[in-house]
Amino acid sequence: MNKPEIIQLPRVLDNRGNLSFVEQGRHVPFSIRRSYWIYDVPGGEGRGGHAFRRAQELIIALSGSFDVCLTDGVDSMTFSLNRSYYGLYVPAGWWRTIENFSTNSFALILASTDYDAEDYIRNFEHFKEWKKTL
Repeated sequence: MNKPEIIQLPRVLDNRGNLSFVEQGRHVPFSIRRSYWIYDVPGGEGRGGHAFRRAQELIIALSGSFDVCLTDGVDSMTFSLNRSYYGLYVPAGWWRTIENFSTNSFALILASTDYDAEDYIRNFEHFKEWKKTL
């Protein structure tokens, strides 16, 4: 998988409340090495603004909604996440920003690598130059 795509996660519907889950190897196309979450984002603020050289991610809106804007330097796409049973798979090598957070939104991100500051590309012009070398 080298293109971003929405992955539908299992849903167990129940009158007492619904349940969804994610399993590596079944729903996630990589081994999960790290998880982190984004919450309490002030109105009008965005997150991201970087790319990863190696890390792949699955981004899930556990609560609320937000938009994930992606580009590979040529093609751009925006995914609106607002259901906890959808995950957005983001392969390595895609510039991402996350914006338009609703009140009380909560983003869970599952990543294929441990945290490594060297894996980040934080300058968009450097990102475009790096993409030309691939």
